[in-house]
Amino acid sequence: MRASIPRSLCQTTTRTNRTDAMSSEHLRHFVAAAEQLHFAHAARTLGIPRSRLVASIKQFEAELGHPLFDYSASTTTLTEAGVALLAKAKADLARSAANAASLPPGGKAKASKGKGRAPAVKGAPRVGKRRQSR
Repeated sequence: MRASIPRSLCQTTTRTNRTDAMSSEHLRHFVAAAEQLHFAHAARTLGIPRSRLVASIKQFEAELGHPLFDYSASTTTLTEAGVALLAKAKADLARSAANAASLPPGGKAKASKGKGRAPAVKGAPRVGKRRQSR
């Protein structure tokens, strides 16, 4: 039996760059947790605290309006919406990684010019000035 993807998961909306970055972060967190079916292991893989991973997934579920994991089960399992979203999320992440790889690398790094010498600090010895002997 193939799970159908809820209509709200398929709709794309125009978002700001910050929201897109958050959305891709939510997708990465969801995919890691869904593949491993263990929040602590997924958090360790991502290098983030487990509480941040769970909060991110809860926020993503609230944004979508569908639960992605069955929290009442004794072990972590995906709901039908979660199974349907997993394949779509993997494809989206692969596509965004391919787009990032196709972009040319960044420009030439430039050193900052600064403001010349540092200002004199009261009480500090002056550079190039020898201490007067007594």
